[in-house]
Amino acid sequence: MNVQSEKFGNLTDGREVELFTLTGNNGLEVKITNFGIIITTITMPDKSGVRENIVCGFNKLENYVSDEYLGSYPYFGAVIGRFGNRIANGHLEIEGKIYDLAVNNGPNHLHGGKTGFDKRLWNAKPYQTEEVVGVEFSYLSPHMEENYPGNLQVRCICSLTPANELVLEYVAETDQTTVVNLTNHTYFNLTGGKENILNHELKLSASKMTEMVEQIPTGKISDTKNTPFDFSEYKTFAKDLGQLPTGYDDNFVLENETGELKYTGTLREKKSGRQVEIFTSQPGMQLYTGYWIPELTINGDKKFGSYSGVALETQHYPDSVHQPNFPSTLLKPGEKYNEKTIYKFSLL
Repeated sequence: MNVQSEKFGNLTDGREVELFTLTGNNGLEVKITNFGIIITTITMPDKSGVRENIVCGFNKLENYVSDEYLGSYPYFGAVIGRFGNRIANGHLEIEGKIYDLAVNNGPNHLHGGKTGFDKRLWNAKPYQTEEVVGVEFSYLSPHMEENYPGNLQVRCICSLTPANELVLEYVAETDQTTVVNLTNHTYFNLTGGKENILNHELKLSASKMTEMVEQIPTGKISDTKNTPFDFSEYKTFAKDLGQLPTGYDDNFVLENETGELKYTGTLREKKSGRQVEIFTSQPGMQLYTGYWIPELTINGDKKFGSYSGVALETQHYPDSVHQPNFPSTLLKPGEKYNEKTIYKFSLL
Protein backbone atom coordinates (compact mmCIF):
# COMPACT_ATOMS: atom_id res chain seq x y z
CA MET A 1 0.00 0.00 0.00
CA ASN A 2 1.25 3.48 -0.79
CA VAL A 3 0.30 7.07 -1.59
CA GLN A 4 1.84 9.16 -4.36
CA SER A 5 1.25 12.68 -5.64
CA GLU A 6 1.63 14.36 -9.03
CA LYS A 7 0.66 17.62 -10.67
CA PHE A 8 -2.93 17.57 -12.01
CA GLY A 9 -2.87 21.01 -13.65
CA ASN A 10 -3.31 24.69 -12.87
CA LEU A 11 -6.42 26.73 -12.15
CA THR A 12 -7.06 29.87 -14.21
CA ASP A 13 -5.49 31.98 -11.45
CA GLY A 14 -2.29 29.94 -11.70
CA ARG A 15 -2.62 27.87 -8.53
CA GLU A 16 -1.29 24.35 -8.90
CA VAL A 17 -3.62 21.39 -8.35
CA GLU A 18 -2.36 18.01 -7.15
CA LEU A 19 -3.61 14.48 -7.77
CA PHE A 20 -3.04 11.79 -5.14
CA THR A 21 -3.05 8.06 -5.89
CA LEU A 22 -3.86 5.69 -3.03
CA THR A 23 -2.85 2.14 -3.91
CA GLY A 24 -4.31 -0.64 -1.80
CA ASN A 25 -4.33 -4.41 -1.83
CA ASN A 26 -5.95 -6.65 -4.45
CA GLY A 27 -5.78 -4.15 -7.31
CA LEU A 28 -7.74 -1.32 -5.67
CA GLU A 29 -6.57 2.19 -6.55
CA VAL A 30 -8.18 5.53 -5.69
CA LYS A 31 -7.24 8.89 -7.23
CA ILE A 32 -8.23 12.11 -5.44
CA THR A 33 -7.40 15.72 -6.26
CA ASN A 34 -7.19 18.60 -3.79
CA PHE A 35 -9.49 20.62 -6.07
CA GLY A 36 -12.86 19.98 -4.43
CA ILE A 37 -11.48 16.75 -2.92
CA ILE A 38 -12.79 15.14 -6.11
CA ILE A 39 -12.46 11.37 -6.36
CA THR A 40 -11.53 11.15 -10.04
CA THR A 41 -11.16 7.38 -10.36
CA ILE A 42 -11.59 4.20 -8.34
CA THR A 43 -10.03 1.25 -10.14
CA MET A 44 -10.85 -2.30 -9.09
CA PRO A 45 -10.84 -5.74 -10.74
CA ASP A 46 -13.98 -7.57 -11.85
CA LYS A 47 -14.55 -11.28 -11.21
CA SER A 48 -12.23 -12.10 -14.16
CA GLY A 49 -9.47 -9.87 -12.82
CA VAL A 50 -10.04 -7.06 -15.36
CA ARG A 51 -9.30 -3.71 -13.71
CA GLU A 52 -11.56 -0.78 -14.62
CA ASN A 53 -12.54 2.64 -13.28
CA ILE A 54 -15.92 2.28 -11.52
CA VAL A 55 -16.78 5.97 -10.94
CA CYS A 56 -17.72 8.91 -13.18
CA GLY A 57 -14.85 11.32 -13.59
CA PHE A 58 -12.10 12.74 -15.79
CA ASN A 59 -8.36 12.24 -16.25
CA LYS A 60 -7.70 15.97 -16.75
CA LEU A 61 -8.35 19.00 -14.55
CA GLU A 62 -9.46 21.01 -17.59
CA ASN A 63 -12.58 18.86 -17.94
CA TYR A 64 -13.68 19.66 -14.37
CA VAL A 65 -13.50 23.42 -15.00
CA SER A 66 -14.82 23.45 -18.59
CA ASP A 67 -17.93 25.44 -19.49
CA GLU A 68 -19.48 22.34 -21.05
CA TYR A 69 -19.23 20.37 -17.79
CA LEU A 70 -20.19 23.23 -15.46
CA GLY A 71 -23.15 24.17 -17.66
CA SER A 72 -25.13 21.16 -16.39
CA TYR A 73 -22.98 20.42 -13.40
CA PRO A 74 -23.35 16.92 -11.86
CA TYR A 75 -20.69 17.35 -9.10
CA PHE A 76 -18.74 14.22 -10.14
CA GLY A 77 -16.85 12.82 -7.15
CA ALA A 78 -16.63 16.05 -5.14
CA VAL A 79 -16.91 16.81 -1.44
CA ILE A 80 -20.00 18.98 -0.90
CA GLY A 81 -20.34 21.80 1.64
CA ARG A 82 -20.99 23.84 3.64
CA PHE A 83 -24.44 22.36 3.24
CA GLY A 84 -25.08 19.32 1.09
CA ASN A 85 -28.43 19.01 -0.67
CA ARG A 86 -31.12 21.71 -0.67
CA ILE A 87 -32.14 24.60 1.55
CA ALA A 88 -35.62 25.81 0.57
CA ASN A 89 -35.67 29.25 -1.07
CA GLY A 90 -32.08 29.88 0.03
CA HIS A 91 -33.51 31.05 3.35
CA LEU A 92 -31.36 30.44 6.41
CA GLU A 93 -32.17 31.70 9.90
CA ILE A 94 -29.71 31.16 12.76
CA GLU A 95 -30.29 32.51 16.26
CA GLY A 96 -32.80 35.03 14.96
CA LYS A 97 -30.61 36.38 12.16
CA ILE A 98 -31.49 35.80 8.50
CA TYR A 99 -28.90 34.90 5.85
CA ASP A 100 -29.89 34.93 2.18
CA LEU A 101 -28.05 32.13 0.38
CA ALA A 102 -27.50 31.71 -3.36
CA VAL A 103 -30.52 30.31 -5.20
CA ASN A 104 -28.83 27.95 -7.68
CA ASN A 105 -31.29 25.08 -8.13
CA GLY A 106 -34.74 26.25 -9.19
CA PRO A 107 -36.01 28.31 -6.22
CA ASN A 108 -33.60 26.63 -3.79
CA HIS A 109 -30.02 26.68 -2.53
CA LEU A 110 -28.06 23.54 -3.48
CA HIS A 111 -24.76 22.01 -2.32
CA GLY A 112 -23.26 25.07 -0.64
CA GLY A 113 -23.92 27.66 -3.34
CA LYS A 114 -22.26 28.88 -6.51
CA THR A 115 -18.72 28.23 -5.27
CA GLY A 116 -19.06 25.50 -2.67
CA PHE A 117 -16.37 23.26 -1.21
CA ASP A 118 -16.46 21.27 -4.48
CA LYS A 119 -14.74 24.18 -6.29
CA ARG A 120 -12.24 25.17 -3.58
CA LEU A 121 -8.55 24.32 -3.55
CA TRP A 122 -7.79 22.44 -0.33
CA ASN A 123 -4.50 22.08 1.52
CA ALA A 124 -3.36 18.45 1.33
CA LYS A 125 -1.04 16.33 3.43
CA PRO A 126 -0.48 12.69 2.37
CA TYR A 127 0.36 10.14 5.05
CA GLN A 128 1.13 6.46 5.40
CA THR A 129 1.09 4.14 8.43
CA GLU A 130 1.33 0.38 8.81
CA GLU A 131 -2.48 0.22 8.66
CA VAL A 132 -3.60 2.82 6.11
CA VAL A 133 -2.55 5.20 3.36
CA GLY A 134 -4.34 8.48 2.93
CA VAL A 135 -4.49 12.23 2.50
CA GLU A 136 -5.67 14.79 5.05
CA PHE A 137 -7.33 17.74 3.30
CA SER A 138 -8.00 21.00 5.14
CA TYR A 139 -9.71 24.28 4.34
CA LEU A 140 -10.68 27.43 6.23
CA SER A 141 -14.04 28.64 4.98
CA PRO A 142 -14.11 32.30 6.01
CA HIS A 143 -17.02 34.04 7.73
CA MET A 144 -19.75 34.90 5.17
CA GLU A 145 -18.29 32.77 2.38
CA GLU A 146 -21.38 31.99 0.25
CA ASN A 147 -23.19 34.02 2.98
CA TYR A 148 -22.76 31.38 5.69
CA PRO A 149 -21.83 32.79 9.11
CA GLY A 150 -18.69 31.80 11.03
CA ASN A 151 -15.11 30.94 10.18
CA LEU A 152 -15.35 27.20 9.60
CA GLN A 153 -12.20 25.09 9.84
CA VAL A 154 -12.80 21.86 7.92
CA ARG A 155 -10.77 18.68 7.54
CA CYS A 156 -11.53 15.69 5.35
CA ILE A 157 -9.38 12.62 5.90
CA CYS A 158 -9.51 10.19 2.96
CA SER A 159 -7.84 6.84 3.60
CA LEU A 160 -7.54 3.35 2.19
CA THR A 161 -7.33 0.29 4.44
CA PRO A 162 -5.95 -3.24 3.76
CA ALA A 163 -9.58 -4.44 3.78
CA ASN A 164 -10.31 -2.47 0.56
CA GLU A 165 -12.20 0.22 2.46
CA LEU A 166 -12.23 3.84 1.34
CA VAL A 167 -12.80 5.85 4.53
CA LEU A 168 -14.02 9.46 4.37
CA GLU A 169 -13.97 11.29 7.71
CA TYR A 170 -15.16 14.88 8.07
CA VAL A 171 -14.26 17.18 10.98
CA ALA A 172 -15.34 20.82 11.35
CA GLU A 173 -15.22 23.55 14.00
CA THR A 174 -16.60 27.09 13.96
CA ASP A 175 -16.17 30.37 15.84
CA GLN A 176 -19.82 31.36 15.31
CA THR A 177 -23.02 29.32 15.16
CA THR A 178 -23.49 28.03 11.62
CA VAL A 179 -24.86 25.01 9.73
CA VAL A 180 -22.80 22.12 8.36
CA ASN A 181 -23.83 19.15 6.23
CA LEU A 182 -20.90 17.51 4.42
CA THR A 183 -21.09 14.65 1.94
CA ASN A 184 -19.34 13.16 -1.07
CA HIS A 185 -20.90 13.07 -4.53
CA THR A 186 -19.17 10.09 -6.19
CA TYR A 187 -21.19 8.33 -8.89
CA PHE A 188 -20.60 4.59 -9.12
CA ASN A 189 -20.87 2.48 -12.26
CA LEU A 190 -19.69 -1.03 -11.49
CA THR A 191 -19.66 -2.05 -15.18
CA GLY A 192 -16.71 0.28 -15.69
CA GLY A 193 -18.95 2.55 -17.76
CA LYS A 194 -19.73 -0.08 -20.39
CA GLU A 195 -23.45 0.00 -19.52
CA ASN A 196 -25.71 2.33 -17.55
CA ILE A 197 -26.60 1.59 -13.92
CA LEU A 198 -30.22 0.44 -14.37
CA ASN A 199 -29.29 -3.23 -13.91
CA HIS A 200 -27.28 -2.53 -10.76
CA GLU A 201 -28.94 -3.96 -7.67
CA LEU A 202 -29.28 -2.12 -4.36
CA LYS A 203 -30.22 -3.31 -0.89
CA LEU A 204 -30.67 -0.84 1.99
CA SER A 205 -31.08 -1.15 5.75
CA ALA A 206 -33.47 1.83 5.61
CA SER A 207 -37.22 1.29 5.67
CA LYS A 208 -38.17 4.99 5.83
CA MET A 209 -37.58 8.15 3.81
CA THR A 210 -38.30 11.85 4.00
CA GLU A 211 -41.48 12.71 2.09
CA MET A 212 -40.61 15.27 -0.60
CA VAL A 213 -42.52 17.81 -2.65
CA GLU A 214 -40.40 19.19 -5.51
CA GLN A 215 -37.24 17.93 -3.77
CA ILE A 216 -37.98 19.69 -0.45
CA PRO A 217 -39.02 17.61 2.60
CA THR A 218 -42.49 18.21 3.99
CA GLY A 219 -41.32 17.13 7.45
CA LYS A 220 -43.15 13.82 7.26
CA ILE A 221 -41.24 10.52 7.45
CA SER A 222 -42.77 7.87 5.17
CA ASP A 223 -42.58 4.08 5.23
CA THR A 224 -41.03 2.60 2.07
CA LYS A 225 -42.57 -0.87 2.35
CA ASN A 226 -44.34 -2.02 -0.84
CA THR A 227 -43.47 1.23 -2.66
CA PRO A 228 -40.95 1.86 -5.48
CA PHE A 229 -38.61 3.01 -2.69
CA ASP A 230 -38.53 -0.37 -0.95
CA PHE A 231 -34.97 -1.70 -1.09
CA SER A 232 -35.35 -4.14 1.81
CA GLU A 233 -34.24 -6.88 -0.62
CA TYR A 234 -31.91 -6.57 -3.61
CA LYS A 235 -33.62 -5.12 -6.68
CA THR A 236 -32.50 -3.36 -9.84
CA PHE A 237 -33.10 0.34 -10.38
CA ALA A 238 -34.92 -0.60 -13.59
CA LYS A 239 -37.56 -2.62 -11.73
CA ASP A 240 -39.76 0.29 -10.62
CA LEU A 241 -38.49 2.97 -12.99
CA GLY A 242 -41.82 3.04 -14.83
CA GLN A 243 -43.32 4.73 -11.76
CA LEU A 244 -40.48 7.28 -11.50
CA PRO A 245 -40.13 9.41 -14.66
CA THR A 246 -36.74 10.85 -13.63
CA GLY A 247 -35.52 7.95 -11.50
CA TYR A 248 -34.48 8.19 -7.87
CA ASP A 249 -33.35 11.38 -6.12
CA ASP A 250 -34.50 10.78 -2.57
CA ASN A 251 -33.31 10.86 1.03
CA PHE A 252 -33.51 7.62 3.00
CA VAL A 253 -33.77 7.74 6.79
CA LEU A 254 -31.14 5.51 8.40
CA GLU A 255 -32.52 5.82 11.96
CA ASN A 256 -29.02 6.47 13.23
CA GLU A 257 -29.59 9.36 15.64
CA THR A 258 -26.62 8.41 17.86
CA GLY A 259 -23.99 8.81 15.14
CA GLU A 260 -22.56 5.30 15.39
CA LEU A 261 -20.90 3.78 12.34
CA LYS A 262 -23.55 1.45 10.90
CA TYR A 263 -24.12 -0.68 7.81
CA THR A 264 -26.33 1.20 5.35
CA GLY A 265 -26.57 -0.92 2.23
CA THR A 266 -24.89 -2.71 -0.67
CA LEU A 267 -24.69 -1.83 -4.36
CA ARG A 268 -23.80 -4.74 -6.65
CA GLU A 269 -23.62 -5.64 -10.33
CA LYS A 270 -23.73 -9.32 -11.23
CA LYS A 271 -22.00 -9.34 -14.64
CA SER A 272 -18.81 -7.80 -13.26
CA GLY A 273 -19.22 -9.40 -9.83
CA ARG A 274 -18.34 -6.08 -8.19
CA GLN A 275 -20.04 -4.74 -5.09
CA VAL A 276 -19.75 -1.77 -2.73
CA GLU A 277 -20.93 -1.88 0.88
CA ILE A 278 -21.70 1.42 2.62
CA PHE A 279 -21.27 2.17 6.33
CA THR A 280 -21.89 5.59 7.85
CA SER A 281 -22.37 7.60 11.03
CA GLN A 282 -24.73 9.97 9.16
CA PRO A 283 -28.53 9.86 9.73
CA GLY A 284 -29.51 9.86 6.05
CA MET A 285 -28.48 8.93 2.52
CA GLN A 286 -29.53 10.50 -0.78
CA LEU A 287 -29.95 7.97 -3.56
CA TYR A 288 -29.55 9.67 -6.93
CA THR A 289 -29.61 7.57 -10.09
CA GLY A 290 -28.27 10.35 -12.31
CA TYR A 291 -31.14 11.15 -14.65
CA TRP A 292 -29.78 14.69 -15.16
CA ILE A 293 -26.15 13.68 -15.82
CA PRO A 294 -25.22 15.41 -19.10
CA GLU A 295 -23.82 13.65 -22.13
CA LEU A 296 -20.38 15.17 -22.70
CA THR A 297 -17.88 15.00 -25.54
CA ILE A 298 -14.45 14.15 -24.11
CA ASN A 299 -11.53 13.91 -26.58
CA GLY A 300 -14.03 13.44 -29.40
CA ASP A 301 -15.94 10.63 -27.64
CA LYS A 302 -19.46 10.94 -26.25
CA LYS A 303 -19.53 9.94 -22.57
CA PHE A 304 -21.92 9.79 -19.62
CA GLY A 305 -25.58 10.87 -19.96
CA SER A 306 -28.70 9.79 -18.02
CA TYR A 307 -28.21 6.87 -15.63
CA SER A 308 -24.46 6.65 -16.29
CA GLY A 309 -23.78 6.57 -12.55
CA VAL A 310 -25.48 6.29 -9.17
CA ALA A 311 -24.63 8.51 -6.19
CA LEU A 312 -25.03 7.24 -2.63
CA GLU A 313 -24.63 10.46 -0.64
CA THR A 314 -24.51 9.92 3.12
CA GLN A 315 -25.75 13.10 4.78
CA HIS A 316 -28.06 14.90 7.16
CA TYR A 317 -31.52 15.36 5.69
CA PRO A 318 -32.20 18.02 3.03
CA ASP A 319 -33.56 21.35 4.32
CA SER A 320 -32.90 20.32 7.93
CA VAL A 321 -32.64 24.01 8.80
CA HIS A 322 -36.44 24.34 8.43
CA GLN A 323 -37.41 21.08 10.13
CA PRO A 324 -36.83 21.13 13.92
CA ASN A 325 -37.81 17.43 14.17
CA PHE A 326 -34.94 16.42 11.84
CA PRO A 327 -31.42 15.72 13.20
CA SER A 328 -29.84 19.14 13.71
CA THR A 329 -27.22 20.56 11.35
CA LEU A 330 -26.35 23.46 13.67
CA LEU A 331 -22.74 23.71 14.79
CA LYS A 332 -21.82 26.03 17.66
CA PRO A 333 -18.46 27.33 18.91
CA GLY A 334 -16.77 24.72 21.09
CA GLU A 335 -18.57 21.84 19.36
CA LYS A 336 -17.00 19.48 16.83
CA TYR A 337 -18.73 18.16 13.71
CA ASN A 338 -17.41 14.65 13.06
CA GLU A 339 -18.92 12.21 10.56
CA LYS A 340 -17.51 9.13 8.85
CA THR A 341 -18.50 7.09 5.79
CA ILE A 342 -16.87 3.89 4.54
CA TYR A 343 -17.20 2.37 1.06
CA LYS A 344 -15.97 -1.23 1.11
CA PHE A 345 -15.15 -2.82 -2.26
CA SER A 346 -15.30 -6.56 -2.91
CA LEU A 347 -16.40 -9.24 -5.36
CA LEU A 348 -19.62 -11.25 -5.12
